[in-house]
Amino acid sequence: MIVQPEVDPMTMRRTIGRFATGVAVVTTEHDGVPHGMTVNSLTSVSLEPPLLLVCLTTGARTTDAVVGEGRFAVNVLSARQEEIAMRFARRGSDHFEGLSLEYGEHSVPVVPDALAHLECTVERHFEAGDHVVVFGHVRHTCDRPGAPLAFLGGRFGDLAERGSEPVHWFF
Repeated sequence: MIVQPEVDPMTMRRTIGRFATGVAVVTTEHDGVPHGMTVNSLTSVSLEPPLLLVCLTTGARTTDAVVGEGRFAVNVLSARQEEIAMRFARRGSDHFEGLSLEYGEHSVPVVPDALAHLECTVERHFEAGDHVVVFGHVRHTCDRPGAPLAFLGGRFGDLAERGSEPVHWFF
């Protein structure tokens, strides 16, 4: 059996960076303190029940707060919110400084003017490598018109309208 060498972290980052993603901020409040973190590892898992999956950095204050509190919001950023994405990506700073703090239906902080937010309770979580994978049961959603912020190859951008109608899949 031939053992292949491990892929180094920078090669992994560069290669997976070829996959375009949206950009979101996960927010929660724990012991009266708001927490937030920029993420792009987010996916819908199930429609019935409504479940999503988000990956959070192991050991981060926001990760510990989400797991400890058991509830969080996923705020999908608009193409005009790159500064918000950068703000919540910085470690160790007060991400909410200067932002008007708004709360969703389930008492979690939400990012003002986000394209959408999904309020969740933690269904389950587990560690995987240097992240904690969190399954959230979606309890409430809110969305508004606009274009999403995209991330590709280490850079932010937006999605150009391609002119075709959306495809609706029904199974």
